[in-house]
Amino acid sequence: MAEADHGAWYREMFAPSVTAGLLRPADLAGYRNAPVYIRRSMHVPPSSEAVRDAMPVFFEILAEEPEPPVRVVLGHFIFVYIHPYIDGNGRIGRFLMNVMLAAGGYPWTVVPLERRDAYRAALEEASVRQNIVPCADFFAQLVKAGFRGKPVAKVPKA
Repeated sequence: MAEADHGAWYREMFAPSVTAGLLRPADLAGYRNAPVYIRRSMHVPPSSEAVRDAMPVFFEILAEEPEPPVRVVLGHFIFVYIHPYIDGNGRIGRFLMNVMLAAGGYPWTVVPLERRDAYRAALEEASVRQNIVPCADFFAQLVKAGFRGKPVAKVPKA
């Protein structure tokens, strides 16, 4: 499902950005055609040419992985590592993570704003230092909180 639908998810999620003039319509047509850089990161995503080779392999890896927790962690990490779109890779990666969580019987979760620095640090550790453990631990904490019924993000008071 993720392989077949991720492009449609991206277009639906970012169509308002085209309307607002933040993205060009062509930016929503397939994978990126230009280099991208991640703010406050040492990781430089693969070239746009490499993206076209990497994405089919990414989805093949997801389809072959039998363990839902592994699929969640690697799926999210590899997607944002490849960074296939010009913008919104983290948001689509987190949406994809939740699709995989739900498919594995886990609760839907969010990365709370107050934990965004820890989230980015875990991704940086994985992408730059090839250490996926902090990333796996970070997601496991969020999922465990969801199972305990604890909100993972602060709810603003009305």
